Amino acid sequence: MNNIKRINLKRICALLIIVLSVSIFNSCKQKAEPAAKAKSKFYYTCSMHPQIHEDHPGNCPICGMKLIKVELTGSGNSATEKITLTASQIQLAGITVDTVREENTGGEKLLTGTVATDESKAEEISARVAGRIQRLFVRSVGEKITIGQAVYSIYSEDLLSAEKEYLLARQQQKVLNNPDVDYEAMIKTVEHKLLLWGLNSAQIINLSSLSKTSATVTIYSKVNGTVSDIAIHEGDYVTEGMAILKTQGLANLWIEAQLYAGESGNYKENDMVNVSFPDLNGQVVKGKVEFVNPELSDESKVVLIRIAVPNTQGLIRPGMLAYISIGNGKQNAVAVPTSSILAGGKGNKVWIKNRDGSFSGRKVNTGAENGGYVQVLSGISLGEIVVTSRAYLLESESIFKNGG
Repeated sequence: MNNIKRINLKRICALLIIVLSVSIFNSCKQKAEPAAKAKSKFYYTCSMHPQIHEDHPGNCPICGMKLIKVELTGSGNSATEKITLTASQIQLAGITVDTVREENTGGEKLLTGTVATDESKAEEISARVAGRIQRLFVRSVGEKITIGQAVYSIYSEDLLSAEKEYLLARQQQKVLNNPDVDYEAMIKTVEHKLLLWGLNSAQIINLSSLSKTSATVTIYSKVNGTVSDIAIHEGDYVTEGMAILKTQGLANLWIEAQLYAGESGNYKENDMVNVSFPDLNGQVVKGKVEFVNPELSDESKVVLIRIAVPNTQGLIRPGMLAYISIGNGKQNAVAVPTSSILAGGKGNKVWIKNRDGSFSGRKVNTGAENGGYVQVLSGISLGEIVVTSRAYLLESESIFKNGG
């Protein structure tokens, strides 16, 4: 009987051990699954302070900006790890991309210059005859004028006398018709005088048809340009040759920069260069070296260099800052912008945008570089999409995800 009780007791104990073991196993399994799931598929970070990582939405404790949600996908292998962001997250973080292509990675020299007017295109409208300025039709500096546009009207006794002389010669030709007098020569002489004094052909024809002089005569522009200076006012008396206004042609401009004497040998007239304008968001135009001063400045011992650039859209203005880029050698190669390269202890790295919209890190070997581009010897191919700005945000996410 005692033996039977002992056997039953052993059976009960064994059953209790089995039940307890199953319970512990299920409990561990249930805890392991959330832990695996808790290996964050997303977190919240600040686009300005990527070191901030939170498991819930909110504001950045440093700058107060709203945290953005970052979704992570991948198998845990850093070589194949992908980071996925929504379009709004990419825009908010300021991440930009560009296509990998061949660029010139040869040596490059940057000069700082200033936009100036092309003095060869400067014009001056001056008084052709003495008189009093009755009215100015062009009143402000910067105003554009064209050929045939009214500039000013003048009262001139000399001009009035010449008009009367012209009408008298016409009248004598019709009435007297003396064969001993060359009326045509007389008329041509007076016409030439009127043209020299500022009248145009249409005004002379109108004078002949009306047979009547006018107290004031309007003078029209014979040049195109932008007014740079107005030298007189209404009511002023002018003499022959006195400046009325000055114009500048802004369709072509100069960029003037200075070189040290030892650098002047690198630049020759008619060399083509790239000129960028920071005030126009870095817009680049082609320019041509027109002049390299053969003489040194007495004080600073520098050489003046002058670049001619077109200004067909009128966006470039005198006084603007300009950067002149002159290459010392052309070397086209597969290259990415300098801002794309992340340098680290384990080598250089870039971030690539995949076809599915995700981002992947890629180690690259780099070669020659200049101020704008870095040659890539291996790691990426032509046509791939590379991150060009804020790549460090993706790198910080990768470090957080992979633990370094």
